[in-house]
Amino acid sequence: MNVLDAIRERHSIRSFTDETVSRETLRDLTECAVLAPTASNVQCWKFIAVTDPDFVRKITLFSPGMSGKPPVILALCTDQSIAESRLGETNSRELATIDVSLAAENIMLRAVEQGLGTCTIKSFNEEAVRAILGLPSHIRLEYLLALGYPAGPGKSPARKAIEEVLYYDTYKE
Repeated sequence: MNVLDAIRERHSIRSFTDETVSRETLRDLTECAVLAPTASNVQCWKFIAVTDPDFVRKITLFSPGMSGKPPVILALCTDQSIAESRLGETNSRELATIDVSLAAENIMLRAVEQGLGTCTIKSFNEEAVRAILGLPSHIRLEYLLALGYPAGPGKSPARKAIEEVLYYDTYKE
């Protein structure tokens, strides 16, 4: 599969089979994640692969955006102490979020290539999920990524035409 095919085939998957995702596959996805670019090469990201069904269930209880009982939840986090020390207090939070978002896209595209489905979740009770994951105060929970083998095909919502979003040289309404 080439990159363009992976981009076109990536959909938010909200229904998964019970098939487990191997640790080897999770490691491979993380290897792809850490190839993403980062501001000043800070690489302040941290990834937690939640595979224990009890932990997955607990996180799902506090994540209204989660559905489909994924076999894996990836918690995508940033180490704010690293980010602040290297990027400064003013921009570190925003840049770290951008960096982990780029890593997430690498994970999602590699997942498509491996026949996996993903769905990025931002609607969760941060305090509760942080407690479940045992996160220290300097680790910021950015996103949850539902991951597993799709129970069915994904659907893409309609996309705007290129003419509606692409401008040359200056913005023109």
